Amino acid sequence: MFDQYEAIIFDMDGTLVDSGQLHEVAWTETLNQYGIPIDRPLMRSLAGVPTKKTIEILLDKFSLEAPASLDEMNDYKEAVVAKVAQQYVKPTALLEVAERYAGKKPMSVGTGAYTEEARGIIEHCGIGHLLEHIVGADLVANPKPAPDTFLRCAELMGVAPEKCVVFEDSKLGLEAAERAGMVGIDVLESLGIENDYFL
Repeated sequence: MFDQYEAIIFDMDGTLVDSGQLHEVAWTETLNQYGIPIDRPLMRSLAGVPTKKTIEILLDKFSLEAPASLDEMNDYKEAVVAKVAQQYVKPTALLEVAERYAGKKPMSVGTGAYTEEARGIIEHCGIGHLLEHIVGADLVANPKPAPDTFLRCAELMGVAPEKCVVFEDSKLGLEAAERAGMVGIDVLESLGIENDYFL
C-alpha cells in the first residue's frame, strides 16, 4: 500500500504508540502537583505540543504565575511517564506497517515528545529495532506545526522529503508534514486509530 514511498515517518503518541492514557495520567498528576487547572478539551487540542510549551499555554490561559521552573515541571512529568509507562503503552495497528517494511525502507519517529522520553516509550513497546531514528522536539529549533521535525527525519534517513510518507493523528502534525513537502496520512481517517487522550 505504501510501496511508492522511499521512507516512512511515524508520529509516536496516538499514532504508532497507543499512549493517550499514559500522558493523560502523567499530565493529571503533574498539573495537580503544581496547582494548574485541567481543561480537558484544551489538553486534547494541545496533543503533540511539547511539554514546556503546553505548560506555558496553560499558565497564560489561566493567568497564573509559574509555580516552578518549566524545567522542573517538565522533569516531573517525564518522571511520572517513566514510572507508569509499562502499564499503559502498546503499539497501535501501525505496527503491521512497520513490521512489513522493516529492513526494506528506512523508518523514523518524528514526535513532539522529547527524544529520551520517546525512546523509553518505544522500548517499552518493544519496537525500537524497527526504527532507524527518533527525532524529538528537543532536537529541532521549531517543533510541529513547523516542518523541522520531519525534515530532520528525512535528512537522517538520506531520503528527499517528497519521497517520504508521514503517519499522524493531529492537525498540527499533518500541517507539519504538508509544510515539509511530504504526504501526510491521518491515521484516524485512514486506519481508525484514535488517540484516547483527554476524550
